[in-house]
Amino acid sequence: METSVTLADAVDARVGPRGSLENLSQREIDKLLDTSAQGLYPLFRSCALAVLNAGSESDNAQEIFERYAAFTVQIVRHAWGIKLQIANAPAAAFVDGQMIRGIKEHLFAVLRDVIYTANEIVGAGRLDSGDPASISNAVFHILRNARVLEHKARPNLAVCWGGHSIDEVEYQYTKKVGYELGLRGLDVCTGCGPGAMKGPMKGAAIGHAKQRIAVGRYIGLTEPGIIAAEPPNAIVNQLVIMPDIEKRLEAFVRMAHGIVVFPGGVGTAEEVLYLLGVLLDPANGGMPLPVVLTGPRQSAAWFEQLAEFIEGTLGRKALARLTFIMDDPAAVARTMVQACVEVRDYRRTNNDSYNFNWLLQVPPSLQLPFEPTHAAMRALDLRRDRPAHELAADLRRAFSGIVAGNVKQQGLQAIAREGPFELRGDAGVMRLLDRLLSAFVAQQRMKLPGSRYQPCYRLVD
Repeated sequence: METSVTLADAVDARVGPRGSLENLSQREIDKLLDTSAQGLYPLFRSCALAVLNAGSESDNAQEIFERYAAFTVQIVRHAWGIKLQIANAPAAAFVDGQMIRGIKEHLFAVLRDVIYTANEIVGAGRLDSGDPASISNAVFHILRNARVLEHKARPNLAVCWGGHSIDEVEYQYTKKVGYELGLRGLDVCTGCGPGAMKGPMKGAAIGHAKQRIAVGRYIGLTEPGIIAAEPPNAIVNQLVIMPDIEKRLEAFVRMAHGIVVFPGGVGTAEEVLYLLGVLLDPANGGMPLPVVLTGPRQSAAWFEQLAEFIEGTLGRKALARLTFIMDDPAAVARTMVQACVEVRDYRRTNNDSYNFNWLLQVPPSLQLPFEPTHAAMRALDLRRDRPAHELAADLRRAFSGIVAGNVKQQGLQAIAREGPFELRGDAGVMRLLDRLLSAFVAQQRMKLPGSRYQPCYRLVD
């Protein structure tokens, strides 16, 4: 790899591939370098910059893109394959002039997934947005191409969700839970970013090391809209870029053998509501997918507020699908081990795959991409007289819109142009929503600690 220093915090480099995708066709290169709205370059550039910016103290995607406005990445073809010519890249991605190996792997994972989704999923006609089976097949093919479904052992994957904006006590707790998971031979999958996405992986890595497990899996699932605000952490050894948030969430629940939820903000609430929208669907009534919500004792208020919101909007049946374990990392890990046994037995009995839950029914309302425009946010139907799984789907969309308004580039731009999103619903739902969101703001869970938060939403009865 050749490097040269330009600005104080930017580096130029020519980088060879690490892992797969060492060759590209001329058509693929042309699409990657096409800067038009139909070309792949804007998407590839933004995801590549996000990966190179790992460790950033900012979760504002627009701020990151403006800081590195001069960043470029080009494809260079050689007789033996390709290289990436990078200019004005974040210097933190390099050590003594050499790109950090993990970051290089992530960079080429971006290239792999952007190319594969464009050519083999969208371009090949595998994705019919009106067909739920087609969407699930697309999720499967992207994961298989990334080789995260090749694990041949018994079910052992704990998906961990939680906020990127958590305090030090909560972060250390996520590491302790990860450590207990690792000691018991469980692998970890998270959203790949900092905070509660990084802690479980760090803890599991130590637990694996003590048990002399040399091939621990630390899977990171992200998508282009969030990757800049939550760049992959250094522990991730299998990174996958899903096309959008809905396919990312479906990938989580189809790969998971158990789910652990740590404290977080609107993004974590969105994930929990998505999960409840799936589990409350009558088609999934007998599906074993244990969910544990856990945190240190000092975070008890967060769980109480979330439980109050879920029970008040979706009912006691929704709350009954969740298990709360406070301040006991070992108990969380033991619950996940038992969950893996239950999932293994169920899938073996029903002839389903250990690595991808085909039997799970994901409602179309949770599969179709939601674009959080001002009109779409106003149109959400937030009333308690609807079936619980349908209300959960619209509440998930509401939280997804707030995430976009907080950290995603398009959302930030829309709020700057038109002001806050408006959310409407019956008085009971609006009251509960206001209490929960106000608590997130007061606890500094909307942005990184120390950041000033300007609400991107307004609640209307």
